[in-house]
Amino acid sequence: MTPVWHRLEAYASSPFKRHFLHGLALLDRSSYYAIIVAMGMMTLLVSVQVFARYVLAYSIDSATELSRLFFVWSIFLAIPHGIKCGIHVGIDALVGLLPEGAQRQLARLMALLAALLMVALFWLGLGAVINNWQQLMPTIPVTSAVFYIAVLVCAGHSCLHLIAQVLQVEPLPSAPAASEEGETS
Repeated sequence: MTPVWHRLEAYASSPFKRHFLHGLALLDRSSYYAIIVAMGMMTLLVSVQVFARYVLAYSIDSATELSRLFFVWSIFLAIPHGIKCGIHVGIDALVGLLPEGAQRQLARLMALLAALLMVALFWLGLGAVINNWQQLMPTIPVTSAVFYIAVLVCAGHSCLHLIAQVLQVEPLPSAPAASEEGETS
């Protein structure tokens, strides 16, 4: 199987952009596997908890907390992949009326503004991690800051994809209506 970054090299016009895409592709791949592990652990834990509760009449104290932690991590790890593909809620009624070049420039501007928001989210998340580091979860001896660390990872990873879109080293997500029209022509 050909690595993902080989398909992305066509968009990289300089060595810096090419290395940026290689790193981003590696981060994406690692994130995909982490999502699979988090979802698998959550499913396994909930299944074992149900079995233990109804068959063995025993409850795992930390099952709810750990399954919530795995769920939060899987969601925040998945958000950057949605940003990369343009799978998000958006209303483009007015944007669709603009010429194609203006739509592309507006998409780049919005990606830049969103990247700045991700930097702000990272900064605020870092403060939350620092403030909650000493606080432990009720049923397991782990810092409650692990929930906020997921926000940090999400903000950083999302920011990288948005920067790639601003620099046009990663294809900008196109509107579904525009792509459907292009396929039928």
